[in-house]
Amino acid sequence: MNVLITGGSGLVGTRLTQILLANGFTVSHLSRKPTNTTGKVKIYHWDIENGIIDEKALLEADYLVHLAGAGIADEKWTEERKKEIIDSRTKSLRLITASLQTLPHKIQAFTSASGIGFYGADTGEEHISEQYTAGDDFVAECCTQWEAVADEIQNLGIRTSKLRIGIVLSTKGGALPKILLPVRFGVGAALGTGKQYQSWIHIDDLCELFIKSLTDESMNGVYNAVAPKPVTNYELTKTSAEILKRPFFMPNVPAWTLKLVFGEMSIIVLGGNYILNQRISLETDFQYQYSTVKKALESLL
Repeated sequence: MNVLITGGSGLVGTRLTQILLANGFTVSHLSRKPTNTTGKVKIYHWDIENGIIDEKALLEADYLVHLAGAGIADEKWTEERKKEIIDSRTKSLRLITASLQTLPHKIQAFTSASGIGFYGADTGEEHISEQYTAGDDFVAECCTQWEAVADEIQNLGIRTSKLRIGIVLSTKGGALPKILLPVRFGVGAALGTGKQYQSWIHIDDLCELFIKSLTDESMNGVYNAVAPKPVTNYELTKTSAEILKRPFFMPNVPAWTLKLVFGEMSIIVLGGNYILNQRISLETDFQYQYSTVKKALESLL
């Protein structure tokens, strides 16, 4: 079975590709800069701005995964950058949708990434399940538009799942290396109050969840893609320091410092979300490899 991935060269896409290949799937990617490769992954060209896509990629696919999108925490949030973050997620998927409307494709299931930011960047200590409504900040607006475009593919009669992803724990990218950098130098510290909850998931569990959402015909709709036990920023940083055998005694990094450096984007690290994986735990038989943050960090570090 062939899985077509957008954003296949990113953090999640790279690891998902590795795990899919190890499990006997064939994998193809859509890329703005396709390379002539003799590797195991077929690379097809698309040009989102000019509405160009190699239709062969869609005709060969049995499953579709949408991961493409500009990094939400890579640059300061100017109005131009905000537009780029949203457009990179929505325009790309609309191009696929338009193509599928006219092609005799055989795609059985589609899974789109989304984020727990759907509920807002800071929901405090409230325990949030999939039934909660969207927040009202930029991150929520981004996720809302992202999911709305995913629904357009569902309207074509393709079984669709949307994974609202928490903080992805990986040493290859994402939040963890940024958290670990000061820890490795012995100056690790919690951010802001340190009490803000961080709902996380090990990258391998996330990739297995993507695969299950494609192959399990009972899965559809929205799922909170997080591990069972959220932790505070303080707990996450302290556990990292313990595993790396580094000191952890520095005072918390003040919120005003982070706001000065990152501006509006600082809400990503200062805000917190206690997200419940309700639908995964109650409606599926999915088994986490890494159900505690200590176990996840030990495997990575």
